[in-house]
Amino acid sequence: MTKTEILPKVILAEGSDLRPLQWLKEQVRVVEIGSGDARFFEELADAQGLLVRTYTKVNAGLLDRAPKLKVVGRGGVGLENIDVPECRRRGVEVVYTPDANTLAVGDFVFGYLLQLLRPWEFFRESIYPPKEFKRIRDTVRGRQLNELTIGILGMGRVGRRVGHIAANGFGMRVIYNDLIPITALDFPATAVDKPALYREADILTIHVDMRAGNENLVGAEQIALLKPTAVVINTSRGEVLDAAALAKAVKEKRIFGVALDVFAPEPPLEAFPLLGFQNVLLTPHLAARTTTAMENMSWVVRDVVEVLKGNKAKYPAPL
Repeated sequence: MTKTEILPKVILAEGSDLRPLQWLKEQVRVVEIGSGDARFFEELADAQGLLVRTYTKVNAGLLDRAPKLKVVGRGGVGLENIDVPECRRRGVEVVYTPDANTLAVGDFVFGYLLQLLRPWEFFRESIYPPKEFKRIRDTVRGRQLNELTIGILGMGRVGRRVGHIAANGFGMRVIYNDLIPITALDFPATAVDKPALYREADILTIHVDMRAGNENLVGAEQIALLKPTAVVINTSRGEVLDAAALAKAVKEKRIFGVALDVFAPEPPLEAFPLLGFQNVLLTPHLAARTTTAMENMSWVVRDVVEVLKGNKAKYPAPL
């Protein structure tokens, strides 16, 4: 048996950035194969580690076919594609990268905001004729962020980053709602109940996970409480927002604008109800896609190797 053959075997199901992958290959035997490949379960049968991102479902059915598995590494923040309690019941550790994309997603939220609230009217292929140039300059008006209240639904890592930028960077009033009491914020913010959050927010930005009960957390009832000048942003999970109810509000001019980076299902269907509106921004799950954030997510391999060595992980997944 060769040295390579006696190293722990780790399945890489959804890719990795180069530097973390090169490092991992120095520690273990890596097999790169997607869960849709016909040979996936054959390779998984004697694997000790499995690396996934968003789309590989780690459930009881998969675990039944991975009897030697010791650790699942999720390169990212959300864990809804992994049955963490079932993994732990079988003695399989789950690790993830909760801090990897916080800064990237926070930046993205404000990119959305500036595009919605400060119309940019780009010219690219040709210069506006003088009359049109003057018309646009004389008629386009935006809103200043320091005059607005941002309502944050979910004050986790990304929610806190957004609040920090809003209050300390733009001088915005920050209100928020979270399931648990929040302490030690480095910016001024006021906790409110959900109805107050919806009523008072000029911008509602959603930063919750996809735990049980969060499907359509923001639906028709909640959208009805929003101001007609309000903007809704979702960079968390598509399932938490009722897109059809939101589209109805946009069409009836009951809210000002929408920006969505996540969908249910993903990618969205061709009949997605928010297509075709000037005041709606839709992007293909890009909020975390910076070079730094993507590499940070790939470094989940460090915890995978630690677990395989019998050590405690730095970032075990919460139950």
